[in-house]
Amino acid sequence: MDLASNLANAPLPADFIEGARTLFGARLHLGEAVREAHGRSEAHFATLLPDAVVFAHSTEEVAALVKLCQRSGVPVVAFGAGTSIEGNTTPVRGGVSLDLSEMTAILEVNAEDFDCTVQAGVRREQLNEHLRDRGLFFPIDPGANATLGGMSATRASGTNAVRYGTMREAVLSLRVVTADGRDIRTARRARKSAAGYDLTRMFVGSEGTLGIITEITLRLHPIPETISAAVCGFETLAGAVDTVVQATQLGVPLARVEILDDAQIRAVNRYSNLSYPELTTLFFEFHGTERYVAEQVETVSELAAANGGGDFQWATRPEDRSKLWKARHEAYYAALQLRPGCVGWPTDVCVPMSRLAQCIGETKQDLLDAGIVAPILGHVGDGNFHVIFVIDPNSPEEQAQAEQLNRRLVKRALSMDGTCTGEHGIGIGKQDWLVEELGEAVELMRTLKRAFDPNDILNPGKIFSRG
Repeated sequence: MDLASNLANAPLPADFIEGARTLFGARLHLGEAVREAHGRSEAHFATLLPDAVVFAHSTEEVAALVKLCQRSGVPVVAFGAGTSIEGNTTPVRGGVSLDLSEMTAILEVNAEDFDCTVQAGVRREQLNEHLRDRGLFFPIDPGANATLGGMSATRASGTNAVRYGTMREAVLSLRVVTADGRDIRTARRARKSAAGYDLTRMFVGSEGTLGIITEITLRLHPIPETISAAVCGFETLAGAVDTVVQATQLGVPLARVEILDDAQIRAVNRYSNLSYPELTTLFFEFHGTERYVAEQVETVSELAAANGGGDFQWATRPEDRSKLWKARHEAYYAALQLRPGCVGWPTDVCVPMSRLAQCIGETKQDLLDAGIVAPILGHVGDGNFHVIFVIDPNSPEEQAQAEQLNRRLVKRALSMDGTCTGEHGIGIGKQDWLVEELGEAVELMRTLKRAFDPNDILNPGKIFSRG
């Protein structure tokens, strides 16, 4: 996509600015600094400024703004924590960046039913802090302290998905503002329903192109009696992957299992002041009763030893587990420090578990042959892994090389009946690959987009071209 062609946006109409100022007062921002903060993402895409930024505090305010945008033909892009990877919130056609990060109310916790309802700007760490004294937790952990609205809109996943699923499984119901400003609820709190179309799943993963999520009702889980984490290095990448595949095939309910290749471990050691052997390494976490966790550990330890794994380094105290997972969550920033002054281009794919070792192994060989700095890490328990290309932003040659390697990676995953993205979403970065993956089904997506948003004001230019 030629993003430069989208920079020549007409100024916002004066009546629109007047209407927005009436609605939001000082929460309407036209200054360049605030606009710039809403025009960039965590990845390598160019910064594109919205024409204005507004901070909403309620669903009613969101609905009023969307109606104003609809009347004036102004694009509106929902914005949360700004941690998306594929340019999902980049305002490629200008318009208004609607920041929901100040909608931070935890509206209801139903401990007996293991669910809660929150506003879209609540962050996952805030929710878990609130739930801790009730013996509950929300398990979806994409690494970043993202907003739950953004996590729903991108169908986020993360380190706990192997046991607890993704946002697709976690969301029970949504409150959504549609393109014409209607305020709808997609479902009630019941754990199952056969009442009409599954609108909840329609909006989960739609990246703000079909409606703006303002409230989310989520499944919760009891905090496990015992939580134990461990790190284990392996002689070979294949041995590490085989351990996970075999554990999964034996039905071991791993809570988390993350893989970091030798390059990523080297980066983590430097960045987080750790001293793990610079080998392909698995980070494990086990949940359950004390006896059940002991059984899981015994099984996985035997598999690891048979596959060339070393001794397990344990973290059972909460502070030790936090340190371990903090190092994992900071892996992206650690990778960037391998080449100071460079930028990161994270990409991801997901393949069936039976093809995972082959896919990671061939990808690793590609990277070694190219001589490019690009650590591998991932949520191997469900076949999802990432490559972080660390490239010089002033080098077209490195950009081209990363693009070529990314093409090989995605084509490899698709050839294995996998997907071009396990959790990053499509945004502006993987639109061509979506067509490659799903073919004519993308035209059906376009039909839905035209029906939900006939004037194309909701996050236009994302997932696919309007067509």
